[in-house]
Parts: sequence; C-alpha cells; structure tokens
Amino acid sequence: MDRATLFHLDIPVVAYLLGSIPFGLLLAHVFGGKDVRKAGSGNIGATNVSRVAGPVAGILTLLLDAAKGYAAVLLAARLTDDAATWLMIAGISALLGHCFPLWLHCKGGKGVATAAGVFLALSPFAMLSALAVFILVVMFWRYVSLGSLAAAAAIPLLMYFLWAPHHAPPLVVTFGSLAMSGLVIYKHDANMQRLIEGTEAKFSFRRSADKTKDAA
Repeated sequence: MDRATLFHLDIPVVAYLLGSIPFGLLLAHVFGGKDVRKAGSGNIGATNVSRVAGPVAGILTLLLDAAKGYAAVLLAARLTDDAATWLMIAGISALLGHCFPLWLHCKGGKGVATAAGVFLALSPFAMLSALAVFILVVMFWRYVSLGSLAAAAAIPLLMYFLWAPHHAPPLVVTFGSLAMSGLVIYKHDANMQRLIEGTEAKFSFRRSADKTKDAA
C-alpha cells in the first residue's frame, strides 16, 4: 500500500466525524433551550427542530446538515483529484456519521439533508431533480416523510441518467447511490409504518410541544 493510499484512508474518518456533528441538537438548544431528542419526535433532523425550536432553527439545521455531506465530498475531490471511489466513500461515511454518531450513542438523524448535500456535490442536476420530486410530493400530500422517501427512491435513477450527458456514472457511483438511498429509506421505517396506518403527522412550520413525528 503506497503513501498516497494511506493518506486517503483518512478521508472516511474525517468524513464520518464531519457528518456526526449534531447541528440539530445544538441549534435547538440555542434557539429553544431544549434537548430536541426529548421533544417532538425526538429526531435531531430539520423537521423536528423546526417544530421544537422554530423555522429559523429548522432551516439552519437543514442547511448545515446538507453542508456536512457537501463538504465531505468536496474534501475528497480535492485530495484525490475527483476519484469517484473516494467521493462515494466520503459521501457514505458522512451519511453514516449523521445517522449513527458515536457522540449520541449512534442515535442520529435520518440522513435526508446530509445525503442531499452529498448528491449535490456529486451531480447538481440529479439533486435538483430529486428536490423537485420532494417539493411536489410535500406540496400535494404535506408529508415530509413521503417526500423524503420519494426523493430517496428516485435519486439512484436520477444519478444514472443525469450524471453526465450521454454517459452513465461509474459503477461505484451507481451502487453507492443505491446504498445511500437504501439507508435513508431504512431510517424512515417508522414513518412508513405510520403512513400505512394513516397516523403520520403532516408538516407545519409552527413550533409545537406536542409529540409529533417527522422525517428529516
């Protein structure tokens, strides 16, 4: 193993640590003085933060969680001259850090925003198309979880067709996208059950102390 490869092995570690920063937990405390894990749905994602600490905290959480994924891929791109394998390793590591942060006993968020940041860095056109899917579903049905699931299910296909004009992405990108999509969908298992039962809460920016359920 050469020195360059050894140096690149730091990428997943740094990406994981970056992804594990619990911005939602920190911002909910700053804006609302609450532990977001003990309010609303208990999730540290943007949707629950907006309900517990208000829309400003929720929007900041969304942006910063997405920035984690974007920064991880950007860092890998600069260190490896855009090597697709390392880009995907960095993206997956950041997502794992967000979903399973060591500091929170591996009880993190559901990965929607962080995955969005990763895909935005990998293929802006694919990510913007997935965002359009998300917005349309949420506007029509008002379930953030359903919009997140729809976007997560669509992103592997969007990555395949929009990676580059007339060119499919490398296999590592295709399978990495499927893995990330699968993880986000897996983290929404409880939401899917509530959607089936008709008990999932619809999205609102209003701050709430009620025991609501969210998706991000």
